[in-house]
Amino acid sequence: MILVTGGTGLLGSHLLYDLLKDNQKVIAIRRSDVNMHEVAGVFSCYHKEPLDLIDRINWVEADMLNYQDMLEVMHGVKAIYHCAAIVSFDPAKRAMMISSNVTGTANIVNAALEQGVNKLVHVSSTSAVGNPGPDQLANESMVYTASKANTGYSISKFRSEMEVWRGIQEGLNAVIVNPSIILGPGFWERGSSSIFTKIDQGLKFYSNGVTGYVGVWDVVRAMRLLMDSGISGERFLVTSENLSYKEVFDRVADALGRRRPGIEGTFLMTELAWRLDWFKSKFLGIGEHTFTSERVRAARNVVRFDNSKIKEVTGMEFEGIDSVIRKVADHYRRNSG
Repeated sequence: MILVTGGTGLLGSHLLYDLLKDNQKVIAIRRSDVNMHEVAGVFSCYHKEPLDLIDRINWVEADMLNYQDMLEVMHGVKAIYHCAAIVSFDPAKRAMMISSNVTGTANIVNAALEQGVNKLVHVSSTSAVGNPGPDQLANESMVYTASKANTGYSISKFRSEMEVWRGIQEGLNAVIVNPSIILGPGFWERGSSSIFTKIDQGLKFYSNGVTGYVGVWDVVRAMRLLMDSGISGERFLVTSENLSYKEVFDRVADALGRRRPGIEGTFLMTELAWRLDWFKSKFLGIGEHTFTSERVRAARNVVRFDNSKIKEVTGMEFEGIDSVIRKVADHYRRNSG
C-alpha cells in the first residue's frame, strides 16, 4: 500500500495518476474542505473518466498536524510520497506556514518510524538549497544559511528537510527530492500553472530573474525511480533547465499564440507595486495581498541549478522546457475552460 500526501496539488495529482496507471493501491490524504474539481481536471488530461480514477483512490480525511491521525493512516502502508506543503509568500501567513510544514513533516517521519514504513520520498524544493557564489551552479552539497532574504517558504522547506534527516539518523529509509519550478497541466488559477492563464489574459510585465524549471512528468519519474531504488539518505535536485522568467514567459506566450510580455518590472516599479498591493489589501480591503515583497524579491533572484547528480545516479534525462511548455499549452487550450 502506498500513501501520498499532497495528492490534491499539482505534483501529487500527477503522481496519483501515474500510480493508478500502474494499478498500484493508493491511499491519499485530503482535507474535508477540499474540492476535487482540480484533481479531476488533471486526470481529465489523460483519461476520459476522471471521476472513475478518483474513486479508485482510498481518500482519507486526516490532519497531518495530528500525530494520531498519521499513525492510523499509515497502518499497513509500505511506501510514502510526502508531497504536501503550504505555499505562501504572504508575510501574514509566514509563521503559520513554517510551523505547519515542519510539524506535518515531523509527524510523517515519526509515524513512519513507528509503523515500520519501508521507504519515504520527501518532496522538498530548490529553495531549500544553499545559495551559490557568482557564476556557480547550486548543487546538493550547498549549505543553507540563514538570511533575511530567505522566504518563509524556503525556511519551511529547509526545516522540514531537517526533520527527514533526523528520521534517517533514527533508521528511516528515506530520500529527498528538490524540484525547481514545476510546469504541468491543471490548477490553472494558482501556483506555477497560473503562468499560462495570466499570459493568456494579457500579462504585460516580466522579470529578468533566473531559476530552474522542470516538467511535472519528470518529477514524478524521478520520485518513482528513487522509491524503487536502493538509494537512501540522499537528496537530489530535480530540474531540467535554468531560464529567466522572461524567457519562460516568452515561450509560453508563443505556445499560446499570445503577445509576449513587453514591460520589464524594474526594481523601483516592483518595490512600489508590492507596497501598493499591501495598502489596498490592508486598508481598502481590495483583494488578497498576493503581490508581496517576498514574491517580488524571489522573482529578481538569479540562481542556477545543477542536475548532474540525479542524471548520473539514475540515468534519467530531462525533457526540454520548450517541449514541456508546448505540451502544457496544448492541455491548457483543451482543458482550461
